[in-house]
Amino acid sequence: MGVYLGLLLWRTKCLVLCIFMTFMLGCFIALTPITSDVCDCADKQSSDLKERKTEEQTYHTEGDEAKHKLAVLVPFRDRFDELLEFAPHMHKFLKKQNINHQIFVLNQIDSYRFNRAALINVGFREVCPECDYIAMHDVDLLPLNSQLSYGYPESGPFHVASPQLHPRYNYSTFVGGILLIKREDFQKVNGMSNKYWGWGLEDDEFYVRLKEAKLQISRPQNITTGKNNTFRHMHDRVRRKRDMTKCFNQIQVTRHRDLETGMNTVSYKLAEVRQMSIDDAPVTVLNVKLHCDKLLTPWCECGSNNPSVQRTATASKLKKSG
Repeated sequence: MGVYLGLLLWRTKCLVLCIFMTFMLGCFIALTPITSDVCDCADKQSSDLKERKTEEQTYHTEGDEAKHKLAVLVPFRDRFDELLEFAPHMHKFLKKQNINHQIFVLNQIDSYRFNRAALINVGFREVCPECDYIAMHDVDLLPLNSQLSYGYPESGPFHVASPQLHPRYNYSTFVGGILLIKREDFQKVNGMSNKYWGWGLEDDEFYVRLKEAKLQISRPQNITTGKNNTFRHMHDRVRRKRDMTKCFNQIQVTRHRDLETGMNTVSYKLAEVRQMSIDDAPVTVLNVKLHCDKLLTPWCECGSNNPSVQRTATASKLKKSG
C-alpha cells in the first residue's frame, strides 16, 4: 500500500512538473521577438512591387529625356469620345520615345464659349512647377509616325503638326494642333491671348507673339509620311460643329495683336482636380471655370437673340448671295 501511494505521489509530481514546464515554454515562445526570417516574405513582396513599378516606368528614368518633364496640355470640352482614344494612344506613343510626361485635360465647365488659349494659360500656371516644357495639344489630333519627336525643344518652339504634314491646314504661319515649347519661352511671350472665345485665330496671334520675341520655330524634317498618314484627325464636322459665331466687335478686335492679355491676366477658378485612368493611361483632369470681362470681350457670350449676332449673320448671307 505504501509503495502504491509513493508511486502515485511521484506520478502526480511529474504531471505537475510537465504542466509547469509546458506553461513556461509557451510563455517563452510568446514573449520572444519575431525574427527577420518571419518577415522575409513581406519584404520580398514589397521588393517585387518596387521592381515592377520601376520596370513599368522606365520611360521616366532612362536616357537624356529623363532630365526633362513634359506636360501635355489638352484644352477640352465635350470631347469624351476623342479623349478615350487620345489618352492611351499618346501615353503609349510618348513611352516609346522615353518621354517623361503627364497628360493634363483642361476641362472648361463654365457657361461661356470655349476658349482654347485661356485654358492653355490656366494649365501652364497650374502645372508649371512640375514641368520644364509643354505640349499644346488638340484632343482630336493623333500622331501616327514615330519619327515625330516630342523631345525637349532645346533650340526653341517645335511645331509637331507642321503645315506640310497636317491633314487640313497648310499655311506657312500655322502653329496650331501640336506645339512644344519650353517653360521659359512660354513665359517670355506671356502665354497666349485670352480674347479668343469661340473657334479659331488664337494660334495665329500666338505665332505673332513668338516672332516678336525672336523665337525660332522649327518643324519635323525628313519625315517619311505625308498629309494622309502622319496624323489622324478625328474631327467630325457634323457631330462637332465649330463655334464660328462672331458678335459685337469680335472680328475687328481679334484681327490685331493682343497687347493686353496673356498668361499673367487669365482669370479663372480651379473647381476640381481629378485623377483617372483610361486603358492604363494616367490622366489628370482639371475642371476649370473661366471668368469673362464683358467690357473687354463681350463676345464670350453670343446668343441667337443678340442683335450683333443677327447683324453679323445677315451680313454674311448678303455677302454670299451677292
